[in-house]
Amino acid sequence: MNNSSLSGSWRSDVLLKRDVFSVVERGRFLTDKGEVNAVLRRIDEVPWWSRMLARHLFGREARALKAAPAGVAPPLLYVGSDRLVRAFIDGVALHIARPNGDRAYFNSAKAALRKLHRAGICHNDLAKEQNWLRTPDGHACLTDFQLSMLFTRRGKLFRVAAYEDLRHLLKHKRRYAPEALTPTEKRVLARKSVFTRVWMATGKRVYYAVTRGLFNFSDREGGGRKLKNQAPAVVARLRQHPHVREVVVVAYPDRRAGTGLYAFVEASGVSEANLRNFLKGSADAPERIQIVDALPRRNSGEVRSEILQLVAINQIDSIDSLIGNDDERTVVATIIAGRQNLRDRFAY
Repeated sequence: MNNSSLSGSWRSDVLLKRDVFSVVERGRFLTDKGEVNAVLRRIDEVPWWSRMLARHLFGREARALKAAPAGVAPPLLYVGSDRLVRAFIDGVALHIARPNGDRAYFNSAKAALRKLHRAGICHNDLAKEQNWLRTPDGHACLTDFQLSMLFTRRGKLFRVAAYEDLRHLLKHKRRYAPEALTPTEKRVLARKSVFTRVWMATGKRVYYAVTRGLFNFSDREGGGRKLKNQAPAVVARLRQHPHVREVVVVAYPDRRAGTGLYAFVEASGVSEANLRNFLKGSADAPERIQIVDALPRRNSGEVRSEILQLVAINQIDSIDSLIGNDDERTVVATIIAGRQNLRDRFAY
């Protein structure tokens, strides 16, 4: 199938991400068995100065997805010269799922990583929580293989890369299920490879200078510049409003803007129009503002932003497993009933 024939097989629903290396969309792909939910990455619109690197990253992902074992990564449905389509994974990113104390999830994650390495693939980007997904049945899957490497033999470079993949998984396990760490895993966490120590002392600083300085990237996919630059000003300004008790701003894919901001405002006796007027002159208003009576909170009082993120991206079916008690269920149900993003749905 060439690129021209893809137009008859692909139906885009929403733009997920656009940067200097690719455009990512969610939609429906026509296969021999009918349409399926899928994700398209294309590099036909990248700037000329990033095209060579974009094509290199594109090729890495295509090779890895083609070789990846089933159940570990999204199946590759199509690849052309500047477009690839992978299956949609019904899963929630680690920083949203927050599998606290979930030993089964991390056992699944370790098994998935073992399968990936047996196939000769090292992911190389597993420090990012958004690249770890938790499926509805609690299993782990991986996504975003642009930095991956496919090895034909298990030489020194493979062993170092595989070790770092494991170490990054264990860092997430230490955060969410520290009591489940084995003595061996603790030793792995305590020992960085020589390559990593050199990278952190040299290359990582250059990487941050380029990505966060020149490109103004943020680490978490889906938020980008707007979440990094605009959201703090919105939160700070709205908290000054006399009727506002708390504000949380999250990002979501928007059909028109590419990335939109969704503000959940805990307040009473105020309208959305009033809040938008209050923001004028001090901060750019977010695309969506939802006023709620109460925000979901942990026992510590911390707002459960991961639940609000799922509401914003319309992944309502992933919320139920995160609810802690009946009171929280009532609060969340009210927010869901009044949600404003009813069309766009985020996909990883």
